[in-house]
Amino acid sequence: MPVILITGASSGIGAALAQHYAAPGTTLVLNARGADRLEAVAETCRQAGAEVETRALDVRDRGAVRAWIGDVATRRGLDLAIANAGVNGGHPEGSVETEDTAFTVVEVNLFGALNVALPAITRMQAAGRGQVALISSLAAIAPLPDAPAYSGTKAALLAHGLALRQKVAPLGVRINVVCPGYVKTAMGGNYQGWRPLEMTAEAAARRIARGLDRDEAVIAFPAALAAAARGASLLPERLRRLGMSGFTFRIRAGG
Repeated sequence: MPVILITGASSGIGAALAQHYAAPGTTLVLNARGADRLEAVAETCRQAGAEVETRALDVRDRGAVRAWIGDVATRRGLDLAIANAGVNGGHPEGSVETEDTAFTVVEVNLFGALNVALPAITRMQAAGRGQVALISSLAAIAPLPDAPAYSGTKAALLAHGLALRQKVAPLGVRINVVCPGYVKTAMGGNYQGWRPLEMTAEAAARRIARGLDRDEAVIAFPAALAAAARGASLLPERLRRLGMSGFTFRIRAGG
């Protein structure tokens, strides 16, 4: 019976992944800060036949997250951990991000992801098997000027994940970095701007699950936007600025 742990599972990609994997013979361990929405997703997964347990927890709480993952691994084992919890950045008026926004994004998107991934890897090393997925973004490859903290944290996850992948592969642990483009989620809906090739969370979950099953080092999609992002990183700055000018956006106030 595979045991799959997913953070940020109360909505968006996290909820879609939980529902994608929900099936008889699968155990889902789901996390989010909001207990009510998390339990609603859990109940949907139970109706699909999965065994589900939930934990309302802020991934920034390193000690609590480590203890939680240790408890899960001890009681159930741990086959796949998906560090998905995250927040966006930006400024409602299009100005430079405030310090509070920037540091919150770093604490949740980077430190929070590592708070999940590193204890999971430690447990998996001891077991000689396991898989960890870090949810990054195409913004890691083509940084968004209107979301520097978000782009920076996602780039850090990409680099950290690829380095870890090489390091722990001989120990039986697989690391994958997921770089989605625009996905229709509540968080994504706070971005007011052009969203080319946007896909549903369910379609994103299917693509992620397929990439994890194939053990793709970087699961970047949609293909056309991923190729454009990679190409942009090779352009001279003048041309890169021109190309990225179409991706300006603002964050909805209160979003």
